[in-house]
Amino acid sequence: MSKPDFNDRLLSLGLARVSEAAALASARLIGRGDEKAADQAAVNAMRDQLNMLDIAGTVVIGEGERDEAPMLYIGEEVGTGNGPAVDIALDPLEGTTLTAKDMPNALTVIAMGPRGSLLHAPDVYMDKLAVGPGYRQGVVTLDMSPSERVSALAAARGVSTEDITVCVLERPRHEEMIAEIRTTGAAVRLITDGDVAGIIHCAEPERTGIDMYMGSGGAPEGVLAAAALKCMGGQLYGKLLFRNDDEKSRAEKAGITNLNRVYTRDDMVTRDVIFAATGVTDGSILPGIKREVTHLTTETILMRSKTGSVRRMIYRNPVKHSPTPQ
Repeated sequence: MSKPDFNDRLLSLGLARVSEAAALASARLIGRGDEKAADQAAVNAMRDQLNMLDIAGTVVIGEGERDEAPMLYIGEEVGTGNGPAVDIALDPLEGTTLTAKDMPNALTVIAMGPRGSLLHAPDVYMDKLAVGPGYRQGVVTLDMSPSERVSALAAARGVSTEDITVCVLERPRHEEMIAEIRTTGAAVRLITDGDVAGIIHCAEPERTGIDMYMGSGGAPEGVLAAAALKCMGGQLYGKLLFRNDDEKSRAEKAGITNLNRVYTRDDMVTRDVIFAATGVTDGSILPGIKREVTHLTTETILMRSKTGSVRRMIYRNPVKHSPTPQ
């Protein structure tokens, strides 16, 4: 019997619940200094919620290979099995360090599309370049130097290079690139973790003040970011980076034959998808979890690429207190 079609409208609210549950589970670990515990709490909650959905889901971007991740590993099947066959990309807690240290921009993130719609990106680095909507395709490219990208984007916007702000992950490997960007007069917004959020920033420059993202980070996070930009608009380019033969074999195992390919947003996400993210700590995209004596309040952004709709949802969840010992 064939599986039913992917109905993004019916599944979208269920996906929001998955994202919310992961955020709420990590709430008690914000600022507690335990990255692993925060991540595990989010993983457990996300998996429990996914298994309530009427889908035949396969995790294609997850917590790692099966022997590295006990749950939500790559290839894990989730859902009741009674619905459409879907691919799932997720990061139960994007910014575990941010959560543990109560720093900005920690999110729970998940995307879903029809089976075969999401790139099975290996766990290697990817050189990434992203801009928001409203520009001609290829206004900036990975072939350009960092300073050329700034100049090209400024020209496309009709502004000075000094009016451009670039988001970059703060790592030693990016020091030369950051120095070159600054020679143009452009501003650099450094982030310590969470490059999915960094790339999403480009899609809402009026809210975040970010015009462009560049630098290398995890390839799986690149696919998640591509899913978000598929819904919000914008361009993303990515090229896999390999440090050794083991990483190349990982890519081949994932079915990638051209190791030098430059992927566009639509190469990484080939069909319409839904995307949800919930704020854990306060950030430019979403506010963090708010604590009251009786409630925890979250805000989730829920998007559908088919319609281009972006919905912000506030969920006020009663806190279940343990009974007082007699």
